Amino acid sequence: MQQIVEIMFRTERMEYFVNSKHIALEPDVHVIVRVERGEDIGRVINSSVHSQELEQKNLKHELGKILRIATDEDLHQLEVVEQREKEAEARFVELEKKYSFDMKILDTVYQLDGNKLTFFFSADGRVDFRDFVRQLATEFKTRIELHQTSGREDARRLGGLGICGKSYCCVAWMKKFDQVTIKMAKDQNLLSNLSKISGPCGRLLCCLRFEEDEYTDKRHEFPRRGEKIKYHEQDMMVTKNDFYNGRIYLSAENGENEVITLEMFKILQGKKCCKKNCKK
Repeated sequence: MQQIVEIMFRTERMEYFVNSKHIALEPDVHVIVRVERGEDIGRVINSSVHSQELEQKNLKHELGKILRIATDEDLHQLEVVEQREKEAEARFVELEKKYSFDMKILDTVYQLDGNKLTFFFSADGRVDFRDFVRQLATEFKTRIELHQTSGREDARRLGGLGICGKSYCCVAWMKKFDQVTIKMAKDQNLLSNLSKISGPCGRLLCCLRFEEDEYTDKRHEFPRRGEKIKYHEQDMMVTKNDFYNGRIYLSAENGENEVITLEMFKILQGKKCCKKNCKK
C-alpha cells in the first residue's frame, strides 16, 4: 500500500499526494509535487492519511505524486517567485484601472515553475473578467486564474482574534470550511442576536457547527418548545430550553414564569407516566 500524504500549498489549498518513492517525511517539511501543469511546492500537513476514498482515487491514478523534499535550490527559486509575485501584483493593479471593476486584489501566487499565476480578489458581486484574463495572459505569458474569495477565505488569509480571544479557528487548525446554518443557531437558542454569533468574516461562527452534535443529542432529553407541562397544579408552556445549563423555562397563561431543571422535568414526566399507568 502506497503512503498518501496531505499537502498544503501557499494558496491555503490542501490536496493529497502519493509518496510513491517512499521518502521519509514529517509534518512541516516542504516538498516538490507533480501538479496538473508542472511542479509546485507545498508543506506536509499529514505524512500518512488513511481513507478508502483516497485509496480508490490512488488506484485510478487520480492523485499526484511527491517528487522530492525541497532542496536549497528549490527554496531559492521560491524567493525568486515571491519577488515576481510582487511585480505581477503591481502590474495587475495598473491594468485593472482600464476596467470598471469593483474589486480588491488580495494576493498573487505563482506556481513554483511559473506555469500558472493566480490572482485572489474580493468583490461584492460577480465580476465578468473574461477580457481582462485574456489581457493578463498576454501580459504574463502563462496560465492565468482569477479567484474571487469568500468572507471566510479572507479571514483565513488575513488572520486575527475571535470573540473568544484566540486566533481564528480557520487560521489555527481548520483544514476546510463546513456549512454553518441558521438551524444550528436555532438549535442552540442563539437566534436572539445574530451579530454576536457572526465572525469578522460576516458569516455565522464556525464554532456553531463544532457544538451542533452535542446540542442535537441533548435536545432529545428536553421537551419541545410550546409543549404543555403540568407544574404546581397548573398547565405551563415550555418557552425555552437551556441545553448548556440543563434548565427549562416555563410560562403560564396568567403570566407566571418558572424555571425548572432537566432533572425536575424528568421527575414530572415520571409522575405523569405513573398516573397514566394507575388509570389503566
